[in-house]
Amino acid sequence: MASINLIDSFQEFKDAENIDRPTLMKVIEDVFKTLLRKRYVTDENFDVIVNDQTGDLEIFRRREIVEDEMIEDENLQIPLSEAIQIEPDYSVGEEVYEEVDVFEFGRRAILAAKQTLAARIGDLKKNNLVKKYSDRIGEIINGEVYQIWKKEILLLDDEGNELIMPKSEQIPTDFFKKGEAVRAVVKKVEMRNNTPVIILSRTHPSFLEKLMEIEVPEIMDGLIVIKKIVREPGERAKVAVESYDDRIDPVGACVGMKGSRIHGIVRELRNENIDIINYTANLQLLIQRSLTPAKINRIELNNEELNANVYLEPDQVSLAIGKKGVNIKLAQELTGYSIDVYRDVQDEEIGYDIDLEEFSDEIEGWIIDEFKKIGCDTALSVMNLSVEELVRRTDLEEETVTDVQRILKAEFENEG
Repeated sequence: MASINLIDSFQEFKDAENIDRPTLMKVIEDVFKTLLRKRYVTDENFDVIVNDQTGDLEIFRRREIVEDEMIEDENLQIPLSEAIQIEPDYSVGEEVYEEVDVFEFGRRAILAAKQTLAARIGDLKKNNLVKKYSDRIGEIINGEVYQIWKKEILLLDDEGNELIMPKSEQIPTDFFKKGEAVRAVVKKVEMRNNTPVIILSRTHPSFLEKLMEIEVPEIMDGLIVIKKIVREPGERAKVAVESYDDRIDPVGACVGMKGSRIHGIVRELRNENIDIINYTANLQLLIQRSLTPAKINRIELNNEELNANVYLEPDQVSLAIGKKGVNIKLAQELTGYSIDVYRDVQDEEIGYDIDLEEFSDEIEGWIIDEFKKIGCDTALSVMNLSVEELVRRTDLEEETVTDVQRILKAEFENEG
């Protein structure tokens, strides 16, 4: 048998459906040319022909006919006496084409070729996978949950490729079941032990950006531009948008009629609060908008130190800071400014206030820092809130808060 059907003989080919046929045939040709070089030193006078329809492989050797006594290289030349046995009309100087029986290479060589072929095809599949997903970084894809582990989940795409979503890239309230369809964005492609690993994310800002592109046609059309997105996954997100068409309200377009456009995104993000903000180059106005839903009385900017002092009514301080300080943290990320919030109030009865730092001899520094985190940096700001409210908004014990308020109250009574 002078030819071998590779599709049947090399089972690895059945795993190579996503490799284009011409590339596959070229790999087969290269593998067998390597085999020829090992046996004949050179492959220059061999033609390896692969039928890209059937997978049949044929190898032909070309040799020049020379006089019997002129033979120098049996691989490149054939004596006339041998040539005329193949075809009587042959003469010196002509070329003889002979078909090489692949099985003459021996079982061991065929097995080695099979292993080389499998390795080459494996590399091709890896390269194709890396290229495919490297080109799709930042895009949303659908995957089916295949395996759930403690630190990550394994998903499969439409072609059966494995995708990984680490716990850190999942929204804290995400809960998946095997077989469930999941949407996520391709974050990066990395190599681990020479194997490509595709990392998906549902916490990256680009996931929210792509969801908005899907829901808001004006963004896809380029009429509205997303300037910046900051997120605390599962808690809150702030999106600064700008319109290049004066007739379009970017915030209204993103929210949709009665919230129709934003609701779908909020559901996908496990009820993450999304603040859509109209972007402006006016820093004061941008900071004011970034602290939504709090209402700002006034802002003092220090552009050299990129710092902003924001003054609000007492009941607006907690809104500006937000649950666990998320709102003010996102506002700082969005604007690039460090933001300090202050109560914009004067106590008429006492007529003065004292900075908490003045009590550093009696109150430990880390306790003062806890109060500052929620915008309470003066004695009155701490005294005007109930113990329950302060315990709820800080990491302090009730006993600690009570002691602090007692110290502060005693100071004002002594001054009085």
